[in-house]
Amino acid sequence: MKKIAILVHSTENELGRALHSLLYAQELHEAGHQVKVIFDGAGTVWVKKFEDPSSDYHPVYKAAKNLGVIAGVCEYCSGAFGVSEDVKASGLASIAERDGHPSIAKLIAEDYQIITL
Repeated sequence: MKKIAILVHSTENELGRALHSLLYAQELHEAGHQVKVIFDGAGTVWVKKFEDPSSDYHPVYKAAKNLGVIAGVCEYCSGAFGVSEDVKASGLASIAERDGHPSIAKLIAEDYQIITL
């Protein structure tokens, strides 16, 4: 079993990257790996977009969320990109380990391989 952290930095114009972060997380989880998806930077906007039940991609997001592979969202960046309230409403954890951001050093120390999309 491997440990993989997928950091979602995809901008609003990069649906394919954001969506594939969820698809890859599901596949890796189903293959027995430990997976964490973290929405960070501009990628925090995807929480709002994927939470929308009218989104064509809501079912994929919901499946990943139900699997427990979405570890959370950067607290600082969700504020910077104007989606703090959407993140709170989603029930996802806000991550603020290092100056309001997720700690990549912590992930490396915990033996996670990092994938950035």
